Amino acid sequence: MILGVGNILLKDEGIGVHAAHALQEMPLNEGVEVMDGGTSPDIIPLVEGADKLIVIDAALGGEEPGTIYRFSPEDIAAESADLVSAHQMSFAENLRLMKGLGIEPREVVIIGVEPKELDWGLEPSPELQKRIPEIVKAVLQEAKGRADGFNTGPEEGQAFRGAVR
Repeated sequence: MILGVGNILLKDEGIGVHAAHALQEMPLNEGVEVMDGGTSPDIIPLVEGADKLIVIDAALGGEEPGTIYRFSPEDIAAESADLVSAHQMSFAENLRLMKGLGIEPREVVIIGVEPKELDWGLEPSPELQKRIPEIVKAVLQEAKGRADGFNTGPEEGQAFRGAVR
């Protein structure tokens, strides 16, 4: 299951949804499902039963805009939940709830993209727009079980600061 999340009304905040739409236009292997999660705080019905969940989202990691990260939910700073958006904490809470119920995906990987602009606008910044093919490639590599070609999570002792649901 590939889930693109974000708010498409805020330029780069919607990069996960834009990348998911690009993936939906491609022929994918049988069994690979791509969903537009938007800003939905309730992911359980979308991802229940998935063996592996790949989430695409904007991520504030401190690198150059367009940097592609790969990390897990455990890499997200606990305090980041109240920094960016109302639906951010809901994603983490939903994962914890799913774990408590024994219905969580076997593996959850987040493909994060460093945003440049989080202002009003329906399209990503030009920097992120041109990175969509590389984001798609990173997601497809992850879906095939290969995690090469992009940055891993934060340095030890650090965590992502937000924009990750």
